[in-house]
Amino acid sequence: MQDDKVVAFRDINPSAFRHYLVIPKQHIPTVKDLQRNQEDFSLASHMLDVGKSLLHRDAPQSKHYRFGFHQPPFNSVDHLHLHCLALPYTPSWRCMKYLSLGPLGGFIEAEKLLDRIKPRILHPSSM
Repeated sequence: MQDDKVVAFRDINPSAFRHYLVIPKQHIPTVKDLQRNQEDFSLASHMLDVGKSLLHRDAPQSKHYRFGFHQPPFNSVDHLHLHCLALPYTPSWRCMKYLSLGPLGGFIEAEKLLDRIKPRILHPSSM
């Protein structure tokens, strides 16, 4: 699947019952390169919407989904990509690849990333 902003496809080495990657067409190396602005927030939101749509279509029977990004130094490819997982993990030990390591990085849930890059709203009183 693709549109004007992203390309999405099944992971060739899946870690779950269903595993998609959603990749922006614009080159962005990692989540660390996303800024707190409307453009990056909209792109990341769109990536998540595409991933949710794919999993709800292809794995509606799954009760648990995960959406997120590997953060440096734990990313394997220097091109931003969203992991979209319909659980269970296959094999089950693959869950280790998707652990958050707090300040050390690891895996960051898409919603947490969106909170981090959501643009601040300026109030008229602060102008």
